Amino acid sequence: MDMIAQALARELDRPAQMVQNVIDLLDAGNTIPFIARYRKEAHGAMDDTVLRRLEERLRYLRNLEQRKQEICRLIEAQGQLTEDLSGAIERAETLSALEDLYRPYRPKRRTRASAAKEKGLDELARAILLQPDREPRSLAGTYVSEEKGVTDEDQALAGASDVIAEMISDSAENRRSMHALIRKTGVLRVQAAKDEDSVYRQYYDFSRPVSRLQGHQILAINRGEKEGFLKVALLLDRDTALGEISSGLVRGGARNAAFLNAAVADGYDRLLFPSVETETRAALTDAADEGAIRNFALNLRPLLMAPPVKGSVTMGLDPGYRMGCKVAVVDPTGKVLDTAVVYPTHGEKQRADCIRTLAGLIRRHGVRHIAIGNGTASRETEQMTAELLRQCPGVSYMVVSEAGASVYSASPLAAEEFPQYDVNLRSAVSIARRLQDPLAELVKIDPKAIGVGQYQHDMPQKRLEESLNAVVEDCVNAVGVDLNTASPSLLRRVSGLTAATAKNIAAYREQNGAFTSRSQLLEVPKLGPKAYEQCAGFLRVPESRSVLDNTAVHPESYEAARRLLSLCGYTEQDVKEGRIVELPRRLKERGEERTAGECGVGLPTLQDIAAELAKPGRDPRDELPPPAFRTDVLELKDLKPGMVLSGTVRNVIDFGAFVDIGVHEDGLVHISEICDRYLRHPSEAVSVGDVVRVVVLSVDEKRKRISLSMKQVTS
Repeated sequence: MDMIAQALARELDRPAQMVQNVIDLLDAGNTIPFIARYRKEAHGAMDDTVLRRLEERLRYLRNLEQRKQEICRLIEAQGQLTEDLSGAIERAETLSALEDLYRPYRPKRRTRASAAKEKGLDELARAILLQPDREPRSLAGTYVSEEKGVTDEDQALAGASDVIAEMISDSAENRRSMHALIRKTGVLRVQAAKDEDSVYRQYYDFSRPVSRLQGHQILAINRGEKEGFLKVALLLDRDTALGEISSGLVRGGARNAAFLNAAVADGYDRLLFPSVETETRAALTDAADEGAIRNFALNLRPLLMAPPVKGSVTMGLDPGYRMGCKVAVVDPTGKVLDTAVVYPTHGEKQRADCIRTLAGLIRRHGVRHIAIGNGTASRETEQMTAELLRQCPGVSYMVVSEAGASVYSASPLAAEEFPQYDVNLRSAVSIARRLQDPLAELVKIDPKAIGVGQYQHDMPQKRLEESLNAVVEDCVNAVGVDLNTASPSLLRRVSGLTAATAKNIAAYREQNGAFTSRSQLLEVPKLGPKAYEQCAGFLRVPESRSVLDNTAVHPESYEAARRLLSLCGYTEQDVKEGRIVELPRRLKERGEERTAGECGVGLPTLQDIAAELAKPGRDPRDELPPPAFRTDVLELKDLKPGMVLSGTVRNVIDFGAFVDIGVHEDGLVHISEICDRYLRHPSEAVSVGDVVRVVVLSVDEKRKRISLSMKQVTS
């Protein structure tokens, strides 16, 4: 078995054979959603999160192994690869540890030490190290050479000191020791770089042990330093550090002790500490980036999986001041029925005209829900809507995030979808559709533009994009996609499909009409058997004569599904008409293990088939609590400490959660106010989209800040 598979099995606490199975499946070109859903017997029902972690670590460990071989080759070419060094390289568990081992052998730009080596003074350095009982000056005379540019003993000793200083800095052991010491006792010191107010004022006089730094603090400090508002330094007790380095090099009372201590101090001050300081800050930033990216992924998933508001005509309002409020009315399928532009902020007459126009649209089209974007002029638009709804009983509204709506509305995709509408009206359509089906609409937008996190522009963009795209892919495939109504934007997120094959599917629909079976996918240009295998189970065909085409049962398991129905006394027609409520009981009576054997599938696959047959075409989002609609509005001045309100979690970050309680500004529930138990991160208790009850702790009207608590809510 692959050594990497064994290492991953230990790291993930999973059976080694199952880890190897996943590696083999990935190497064969299978996608994570396909493996997670349709190869459970091979991996023991690991979920997509674990599988993606496995894939990520597999890529890292393979890169590590490749780099080990490359470094061994490079050092061997120098004739310096010893058995001990080769063993140390083989044992290295991280790329940083590996690069520390390679550091002494890496080609360098010209340094003081390399200049000394050119003069042969590395031999003097070795002689001093090997002869502690001799005075270094007594050894230096031999290396004085006018020809080599060493004019006297002092120059020879200075060169030898430079060689030893670089050796100290390049030592993998010293670097490990310094990193450990910094983690244990290091302090990050931050001060103001300029005498002016800024959003970074809380860091103008800030000190925190490295071991206690939070990710959001590191990212804020980095940004403040980059913008010139902060000066940052890493502090470490110099005497302690020098003592650790000297302990293995300098023997007390030896005649070379003073010389070596001076070389150690020079190597530490000039080379080792500045380098380790840079590496430490880079490592802190990497860890903070990874934490922030995880936050994005955690927040994005529930936002995408928010319950759709199905079967209702919806009005989308994209608020604005100068350009007015853009209005779009869409039918239950998202088709645009009507558009308008109104001006609720331009005076009393215009506000009355706005209410009259919107009331007419509501009555004409039977609008049930209104979605209001939360951007500029959202507050005034919400107040106008509350007044409007007094004339329209049975209609409610909800404020939705409009993050990324403007990016989408100005994109070629939006122009292709709505060539007849200008940019502003496209945004209103997007806002309405976000309420109807958040997933189908948000997949059209770059996940980074959705804005559920912090410091997204400071993240490594490629890594952030990979992580967020993985979340989108997992959500789309968990829900399933209607093959005949899905946009190319949605289709390209389906396992096994690309942007090109998604467009080909849409073109095939245009030319041949609606798909009537999954097998028709094989007629789509450039969609071969492998892509079909990966995508078929995630695509639904409600128009098919076979009910199985409208379930998550994979075509490869159709015979097993039909066999299961037959063994339990049912037909596909019974499934279509919802007459198989007794299936779980009959399956239990027969015995699941026995029935799985008779159907020729594993037990996890049989259980998935049975669940799909019981609820064909089910949407997992329907099982979540519905979104909270409103008919009236609060203002900041209405809030008083002690008020208990319901709200929706809009964002979860390192230090708490922001909750929409019906005023323009979201309130902050600090991590310490989320619940009574200790939380390492707010995401352990709350997710984006959760409807929660909160109590108002304080309101700062001037700074527009609201402090909330979840744990102090009393019934």
